[in-house]
Amino acid sequence: MTARAIWKGVVRFKEIGIPVKLYSAIEDRDVHFRLLHRKDKSPVKQVMVNPKTDEVVPYHATLRAYRTDEGGLVALERDELDELQPETSRDIRILHFLPRNVIDHHWYKRPYYLGPDGSVEDYFALADALKDSGTEGLARWVMRNKEYVGALRLYLEYPILIALRYAEQVLSVDELEAPKGKPLDDRELAMARQLIGMLEAEFEPEDYADEYRERVLEMIAAKQRGGQVKKSPRHKSVPPEDLTRALEASLRKVKHG
Repeated sequence: MTARAIWKGVVRFKEIGIPVKLYSAIEDRDVHFRLLHRKDKSPVKQVMVNPKTDEVVPYHATLRAYRTDEGGLVALERDELDELQPETSRDIRILHFLPRNVIDHHWYKRPYYLGPDGSVEDYFALADALKDSGTEGLARWVMRNKEYVGALRLYLEYPILIALRYAEQVLSVDELEAPKGKPLDDRELAMARQLIGMLEAEFEPEDYADEYRERVLEMIAAKQRGGQVKKSPRHKSVPPEDLTRALEASLRKVKHG
């Protein structure tokens, strides 16, 4: 299936403008369900109900409210919120150029492939500039009434745009309680290093799949055929009492496949 562009924009820095198309680099592959009435298998729908009167409330008769830390509600009209939306634009404005890979992965939110929208020469000139400079751009843009900050960088020689999380969305590691316990002794450290060495491998994404999703689809296919659904037994592992025994058990398991 050929990818379809979800949005068009213009990468801008200084007086330079390079038209591009955005393509989503990820796809929702979750299994989605419809709710049915158990009695007659009719699809049911969700409605909004006033809990005081049990009356169904249509969408146009609602407004939004923000719950404060003190438990109160601040009502907001839709037109009030609409006035606060960012100004519509097609610009992907580069704010700064940063050293490559300086943005840690835990800031990443959603990746987008970039393709040319018109001049292929300008598009590849952008890719060459990013490669030769060893930098990535910190960008800001508005797409579908939502403002984004992202990293413009190269992936396999092609430009990609990665939407970033905002600072208030990322928790600092300083908020975690420091782990406590005695350090590993020489024997435990040697076994840990041996276990790591035995498990070293290249990352092959195709080797990893959503096993729950696959089991659900297999069950659906079996029910479609009218067949019996077999339940796989679940095995619970019993953790060893201490780290040394855990490392020894892991080494034996790896050695014997």
